[in-house]
Amino acid sequence: MTERLPELYVAVDVEADGPIPGPYSMISLGMAVAGRPELSFYTELRPISDDFLPAALAVSGLDRDRLLRAAPTAEEAMRAAAAWVNGLRRIGRPVFLAAPAVWDGMFVHWYFVRFVGHSPFGATGSGVDLRSYWMGLTGVEWRDTRKGTIKDQLGLTDVPHTHHAGEDAAELAQVFDAVRRRAQRD
Repeated sequence: MTERLPELYVAVDVEADGPIPGPYSMISLGMAVAGRPELSFYTELRPISDDFLPAALAVSGLDRDRLLRAAPTAEEAMRAAAAWVNGLRRIGRPVFLAAPAVWDGMFVHWYFVRFVGHSPFGATGSGVDLRSYWMGLTGVEWRDTRKGTIKDQLGLTDVPHTHHAGEDAAELAQVFDAVRRRAQRD
């Protein structure tokens, strides 16, 4: 009998130029495996729409004109992302993780289905939401589950949130790893 591979919590972060996929574009995608900082993925994406909200675009600091000229197409980027996630299956079972999972999951699932045909995270695109996990672990109210609050509670005050999808995925992976270690102690 073969040993069952462990779950790999793939922290995902998205930067987008608007509130929903389709009319607006995901412009960068970062992924990092909790507890395995050497396992990460980052890509920028060419916008799929002419529409964007300047305030949303400003959050990431990415240059839309440069993305239109030089970034991989959404299909190229999402195929590379799917290949990376599927490559993790050699060592574990990838599980989507985000904070909030609703926002990042909405973009990631939509983009995978639209440009790859399916999500490597499964048909529903479901996964773990850091804030809900923390709420269940600690019994706090929703308002006390912001990532900054969780980081303060865990003493992770030196872990920045930069609005770079790759760096923020690594941040989330580090936070979730610390949350899981706390859960194992309690």
